[in-house]
Amino acid sequence: MGRFTLPEQAPKGLDSPVTAAAMKYLAKVQVKIFKLTNGRVGSTWRIAAGFRKPVPTLLLDHRGRRSGRLFTTPLLYLRSGENIVIVASQGGLPRHPQWHFNLLAHPETHIHLKGRRDIPVTARIASAGERRDLWPRLVELYADFAKYQAWTEREIPVVVLTPR
Repeated sequence: MGRFTLPEQAPKGLDSPVTAAAMKYLAKVQVKIFKLTNGRVGSTWRIAAGFRKPVPTLLLDHRGRRSGRLFTTPLLYLRSGENIVIVASQGGLPRHPQWHFNLLAHPETHIHLKGRRDIPVTARIASAGERRDLWPRLVELYADFAKYQAWTEREIPVVVLTPR
């Protein structure tokens, strides 16, 4: 049996409406379970590169820049000192995820970590120097980030969440 490897470009269909709907549904389920169990379930990503090396997951609250609605998105994260670092990879698709644009419009928000709810944070895009230092650590955390960057022409944003 061969070893699983990711393709050299984003798989066809990753950007399809059916895939997007499935991903939204699965994210909603993860958010519900995470909140119900206070992160005992749903706080670790064990898919793809996370299968052998599980990655911590948080819930990010973000307000819609046009709708004003509150959304919650599960994301992988890295601790860097007292900051939390997240990545707007969207699986290497050609555009940034909606939560990225929402944070640009409303950077004051909250995150949920395992055992801790409603942690107030301020979001900002990492500077070029910070990104240069953080990117290798993020790839070490979750190797597929490097593949996602190779799949897209955009520079994948690294977002720093600073506790308030």
